[in-house]
Amino acid sequence: MPNKQANAVNDEVIDAISRFLAKPPEGTPVEVIQAFDLFGGKRFLPPTLFLETVEQAPVAISITDSHARILYANAAFEQLTGYSRDEVLGKNESVLSSKSTPLEVYQDLWDTIAERRIWRGTLVNHRKDGTEYLAELTISPVLNQDGAVSYYLGMHRDITGVHALQQRLAYQKSLIEAALDVAPMVVAMVDEDRKILLDNHAYKALLADSGSEEPAQLFLGALEQQAGLELAAVCHGGVGFTNVEVRLDIKGPRSPRWFTCSGVPIPDLDDAARSYFETGRAGRCGLLLIANEVTDSRRRINEARLNMIRANMAEQQVVQTMREAISASIFKMQAPINIIKAAMSMAKIGGDCANMGPVLSQALADGEEAIESLHQALPGPSVEQTATLNLNELVQDVLRLSTQQFLASGIVIDWRAAPVLPSVTGSPNALRGMLKYLVDNAVQAVTESGGDFREIRVETRTEDDQVLVVVMDNGPGMPEYMALKAFEPFYCGWEDPRGHAGMGLTMAQEVAINHGGGIEIDSGFVGGCRVFARLSCAGGRENRT
Repeated sequence: MPNKQANAVNDEVIDAISRFLAKPPEGTPVEVIQAFDLFGGKRFLPPTLFLETVEQAPVAISITDSHARILYANAAFEQLTGYSRDEVLGKNESVLSSKSTPLEVYQDLWDTIAERRIWRGTLVNHRKDGTEYLAELTISPVLNQDGAVSYYLGMHRDITGVHALQQRLAYQKSLIEAALDVAPMVVAMVDEDRKILLDNHAYKALLADSGSEEPAQLFLGALEQQAGLELAAVCHGGVGFTNVEVRLDIKGPRSPRWFTCSGVPIPDLDDAARSYFETGRAGRCGLLLIANEVTDSRRRINEARLNMIRANMAEQQVVQTMREAISASIFKMQAPINIIKAAMSMAKIGGDCANMGPVLSQALADGEEAIESLHQALPGPSVEQTATLNLNELVQDVLRLSTQQFLASGIVIDWRAAPVLPSVTGSPNALRGMLKYLVDNAVQAVTESGGDFREIRVETRTEDDQVLVVVMDNGPGMPEYMALKAFEPFYCGWEDPRGHAGMGLTMAQEVAINHGGGIEIDSGFVGGCRVFARLSCAGGRENRT
């Protein structure tokens, strides 16, 4: 009797499958239909063979009537649930249901299949022994010739292990993110296209400080410009870097800011399907960037350094003043010497002045001896070691050294630094002296203008292969005819020439030329004066000041 009942059930199932294949419901996976199409052209496998195939399928399959009573269950169903098919045939599918599944999930299931649509979702089921498992379930309505639901085809598999793994990964991810967020250093992971994959709270805080500029881009730009570390080379080279100090001139009260950066290349970020078996292939890679801010300690170091610079520049200023004064004296004495030489030539020609010859000769000898003494007293140019320099830092030094001068003159300084600048190779004191000349000239200009509002703007930026320092003031400006004359030795165009020998711009131009650039005055600038100091990113010749 049981055999006859089982055969009857199998026949009923086969009939149901035949109707299913004759008119598959909308949304039935194409793979299911193609599995029974033996030769193509809708020539399906015989239902008996289909039943044998389903019986041996590795996924749990059950077929129920329209009231969810189980009519068929395959061997995988028995193995997964612990129930034999004899125990579940005729029983409602809810025999597997666990109270751990929310009612709204079941409501969605029934609402979906009632509309003759396929439902896919996850339920918490229990086995015969009472243990719960996660079932990834697909239920497909099987329609009769009239379009009504006759049966439901259910397929489910145990995803408890996958869920546990996902939970562990989520926990580890949360743990890592929590640890990174409480870390005081800036942490970010970027791919080789410089896209941010991961960051922490310190990174987000720096992002807020930097406005619209992504901190990772600033760090990578600074590492390339200031340390020669390129992202692609670090990633594909597989060798990271440690404690590389960079400077960022981010707008804000704490600018500039210094960071020590470390980077760890992260290989094999390729998640494409084709990369599954290609473990040895060089795929996409990324960089774990860690930046620790050292601004406070660097400022303390810079205070001591600035005091040394102040002393050196004061000494340099004394020497420079002596050189200018002696050079001006030599220049002025040269004029009467030339007159004496001319007078001696006339004395040789005219007999009436012949008695003046010895006197003129003695005066000439005395004058040339005085000039030679001045030449010997002239301090020689100092030779300075060249170094790799950040021009923002040099400008900052000069502005800080001039703070008292700005305050005394009531001058507002607008300092607009490029966040990242390429390095220049040169002599730091010579460049500071050049910048000091330009700033001092701007101070003199706004002071002589006598205006109520006095402003000097200093900018840094890059242009082609050069680094530019732009100094602008709202003083009286400079006429076009003076744009070149201002660079002539001993020319002084100030109303109050005291303390000016007229050699400042000449010497500043010499320093700029020695560093592969030059100084230009924008004669067309309206509202004051604008001066461009250009320096080569590649450095210049050995500099002497």
